[in-house]
Amino acid sequence: MPPQGRHDIFVCMLKVGITGGIGSGKSTVCKVFETLGIPVYYADAAAKRLMQEDAALKAAICEKFGDDAYDASGRLNRPFLAKIVFSDEQKLGQLNALVHPATIRDAEEWMQRQKTPYAIKEAALMFESEAFHHVDKIIGVSAPASLRILRAMHRDRISREEVLRRMDKQLNEEIKMRLCDYVIRNDERQLIIPQVLQLHEELLRLAKKS
Repeated sequence: MPPQGRHDIFVCMLKVGITGGIGSGKSTVCKVFETLGIPVYYADAAAKRLMQEDAALKAAICEKFGDDAYDASGRLNRPFLAKIVFSDEQKLGQLNALVHPATIRDAEEWMQRQKTPYAIKEAALMFESEAFHHVDKIIGVSAPASLRILRAMHRDRISREEVLRRMDKQLNEEIKMRLCDYVIRNDERQLIIPQVLQLHEELLRLAKKS
């Protein structure tokens, strides 16, 4: 009989998503889960890595946007690509149509390697990218729009107008939170850690039932 209470006796059966709008504090919440021994897959960071390392994805990007999408050394030409996609919604959609499926596949493979009761995938575009079909439960991280704007301006050193432009490209916050199974309030009035601990215990219970 294996010892009780150890994460490494589990095969990861429960897949949990974390999402929220820009500046909501998703990464902060994920860090708390990580301190509890729960692994987190960061979709945005993975997408950047795959655009650089995945040969099939690189070939598809070059085919769609031209060879200048990568420099002579094979590095992604981010300024070139950004100039194209951020001024053309159709082009952005085309890029996402290439990157999102690759990231979803990579996340699925990552999930299969985990040995904890549950594992987390953090993705701002959880619903927009259809990634929600690949997780069992979704946690939303919510914060007032005014606070999210200030956080994003400070974090990314960008203007209020740029933050608003990015927010417009994401699913409405209220709709997004209604689609989630759980919501963590990160409004600087409620403490995050107690909310995460309560959810952690709930997810452990669900994992045992899987």
